[in-house]
Amino acid sequence: MEFPELGKHCSAELCNKLDFLPVKCDACLQNFCSDHFSYQKHMCSTAHQKDVQVPICPLCSEPVPTPRDVSADLTVGRHIDQFCRSEKKKIYTNRCSFKNCKTKELIPVNCGVCKLNFCLKHRHTLDHQCAGEKVAQRNRLLNAATQRQNNNSNHVQQIQGSMSEDEALALALSLSEQEDNNNRRQSNLQNRITVGGGSSLSKDKCNLS
Repeated sequence: MEFPELGKHCSAELCNKLDFLPVKCDACLQNFCSDHFSYQKHMCSTAHQKDVQVPICPLCSEPVPTPRDVSADLTVGRHIDQFCRSEKKKIYTNRCSFKNCKTKELIPVNCGVCKLNFCLKHRHTLDHQCAGEKVAQRNRLLNAATQRQNNNSNHVQQIQGSMSEDEALALALSLSEQEDNNNRRQSNLQNRITVGGGSSLSKDKCNLS
């Protein structure tokens, strides 16, 4: 014997189970079986009207008052935009080093050449006109030149103070080349002295029979 009026079919999508003791949702007013009667199980779209909970701001960890008929996502979003005490500056602290760029990123993006921090837009060497390689080469040459000319105390100031980068680089290259030539001449001269001295000594030797 059938009882067509007994029980209700579950309103949950893909369920439609006939439950003889259905539960009516007090938010959406639909009938559900014992497996889907909770707000979460049937993903009730109007649960915020009945399921009163105070949401917590994910940035400042403070409760956000939410009216009964308003979605928590809206109130939390409004709180973050207008009233949140946790400023965005504390999160986005990695400012771009490119000239006139004020963009800040959540994570540092350091250039592998110049070691400076840049935003995602200027992270490549061509985008931020990276001069790290050129500056590093110039500094190496200047250091080598100043070491060779350490007897002159004003040499560093002359190179770095009164000259441009190109002039200082040219001077450093010239000094380096001059020093290499001097070392080469000195080495050749020592070789000649060694060979000549060896031949003169051999002439002065006396053989006894």
